[in-house]
Amino acid sequence: MKKMSKVFLTAVAAIMVMTTGLTAEAKSTLKGKITINGSTALLPLTQQAAKEFRTKNPGVTIAASGKGSVTGPQSVEKGIADIGACDWDASTDVPGFKKFTGQVANKVAAIPFAAVVNNNVSVSNLTTQQLKDIFSGKIKNWKEVGGQDGEIVIINRAFGSGTRVNFQMKALENGDINKRDKNYKEVGSSGEMKTNVANTKNAIGFLDLVYVNSDLKALKINDVEASPANVINGTYKVWSYGYYMTKGQPTGVTKAFIDYVQSSDFQQGSVKKMKFIPLNSIKK
Repeated sequence: MKKMSKVFLTAVAAIMVMTTGLTAEAKSTLKGKITINGSTALLPLTQQAAKEFRTKNPGVTIAASGKGSVTGPQSVEKGIADIGACDWDASTDVPGFKKFTGQVANKVAAIPFAAVVNNNVSVSNLTTQQLKDIFSGKIKNWKEVGGQDGEIVIINRAFGSGTRVNFQMKALENGDINKRDKNYKEVGSSGEMKTNVANTKNAIGFLDLVYVNSDLKALKINDVEASPANVINGTYKVWSYGYYMTKGQPTGVTKAFIDYVQSSDFQQGSVKKMKFIPLNSIKK
């Protein structure tokens, strides 16, 4: 009996040592504060990453907000944000925007964008030319593209939006967006775009897929559905990488957070679930 007790106690002691080791390993000593500003397209991903990262690192505080892509690198430049979320590589020139010198672009995911319409619109597919003609104002009524009789209402993102930059470059082939009086409106965020298209009869706009649900309808472009799978297989062209811009190479707690977002666990977990695309899924 005594011999069995010794064996039992030894086993219990071993388990306690192992548990203590695991607990110590699980407790993070990382401390600090991260401020993130910029892209509303990337905001859901940023908020999810912040939630997961804080759970693993309770000593870290993360404040995340979205006001449009251009405000990301602008905030980093002004020193009011550690990370600027942006839907283009702001360390290089893109149409309409000069590069932000001294900033580093850290890829965090690929973002599919879609042309979206109010649910009353019967059209489900548009060609590139039809899209260009609608947004330029040449086509003004849905019946001109096979839909019901109704004046098309364009919902656009305000200047500085990364979603607008990418949609205009890739879906409209750098075509113009005509600012028509009664049938034109600009909004300041992806959330506002979703709400306005969903609540405006005959409306068309554009969003990244994470915001698209049954409240509105994503259109096919040239008979190709807007989906992560079609971005990966190369048939859907309206997408971009999302970036976390930093002043120089990231360090400290900022680097730890970006490393987590780029990690296989987060990329293959939350990134996939949210209709973003993991970085290693794009073969280019």
